[in-house]
Amino acid sequence: MQPLQAVKGMNDILPPDSARWEWLEAQMRSVLQRYGYANVRTPIVEPLALFVRGLGEVTDVVEKEMYAFEDKMNGDHLGLRPEGTAGVVRAMVEHSFLREGGKRLYYMGPMFRHERPQKGRYRQFHQMGIEALGFSGPDVDAEVILLARLLWRELGLVEGRDVVLELNCLGQPDERRAHREALIAYLEQHQDVLDEEAKRRMHSNPLRVLDTKNPAMQAMAEAAPKLLDFLGEASLAHFNGVRAILDAAGLAYRINPRLVRGLDYYNLTVFEWVTERLGSQGTICAGGRYDGLVEQLGGKPAPGVGFGLGMERLLLLLEEVGATIPAQTPDAYAIVPSAEGLPQVMVTLESLRAAGVAVVLHPGQGSMKSQFKKADASGAAFALVFGPDELAQGQVAIKPLRQEGAAQYTRELAQAARWAAELRNA
Repeated sequence: MQPLQAVKGMNDILPPDSARWEWLEAQMRSVLQRYGYANVRTPIVEPLALFVRGLGEVTDVVEKEMYAFEDKMNGDHLGLRPEGTAGVVRAMVEHSFLREGGKRLYYMGPMFRHERPQKGRYRQFHQMGIEALGFSGPDVDAEVILLARLLWRELGLVEGRDVVLELNCLGQPDERRAHREALIAYLEQHQDVLDEEAKRRMHSNPLRVLDTKNPAMQAMAEAAPKLLDFLGEASLAHFNGVRAILDAAGLAYRINPRLVRGLDYYNLTVFEWVTERLGSQGTICAGGRYDGLVEQLGGKPAPGVGFGLGMERLLLLLEEVGATIPAQTPDAYAIVPSAEGLPQVMVTLESLRAAGVAVVLHPGQGSMKSQFKKADASGAAFALVFGPDELAQGQVAIKPLRQEGAAQYTRELAQAARWAAELRNA
């Protein structure tokens, strides 16, 4: 029988690689908790209308990349979530979660887009995202960006070298409409350099034309009317407020007038953390403000700002810069020469585990040489040798594996909970 394989672009994450993911998730949670963010978990499958209404009908995600299907049981039109913000906002509206004030929330989990699989871009990929809902000031925009900077620093990345912040302001709908009209008029005058995709979007989503990667269109895009020139006093004040905080915090950034993001719900601040170390997959983290989305999805008007971070790309970047990711290793490895002593050994090991020691039992017995070889390969700091002589005296021999010249010593089995800390704190 032909063995089954995973869907193309949807990858298994197996040990020891999964330990890198667990480490990264732990680093993220540590930073998020310092900023007061609480975890939210939303379904992978949502009503298709959520993404059409929230992300925009003429976005790449909805037009080309959505995994959309009809529920065979009841005919509902559903979609696998391609990003996290719309689902979080839907949950806040459905459960009236903002009734008592603003919320800082984060999520981690798989997202789905039907793209051509390549390194750093998969059909099932994983994101960590944050959403600060109910806060309208530029201080929260800046806080969201500074949270990302602290995460980079905790992971050993250097801003300006490994990651760079790009910043822009999209203003408010009326300002965008005025810019849109000017932009369409400009594009109509330069149709000779537009590719087919740009011509298709010229009237439906002209801002996305400026985000082109086509080399032949770069000069035209650079000279196009800039949204920053259409911003009113309030939008400029908000943008300058964000910049003032980032400047005071010593965070360098570059203003990118062509940074528009790919989803329709953004307004005012938008940003991306980018890198040149991963080729074309240069965006590591991206987000911005989306003050109209809560109302757009049926809730009472409430502001919001957040970001999404690609975990696969971040792990690739950490690998590229040679960041140290601790291996997942046990504290101790149990070596048992004879099966006769297993009942006594197992009781001792359970006492150690209950006291917080990570200890692995060698599967089967095998020769002492092979067991010690496995113990050394496991990365454990100690080998626990339950030989017949030690067991006869109610003891275990403890051999340090990572301390050169350290002598082997014994401990009483009955007192395992008392000496467990020796193994944990090595």
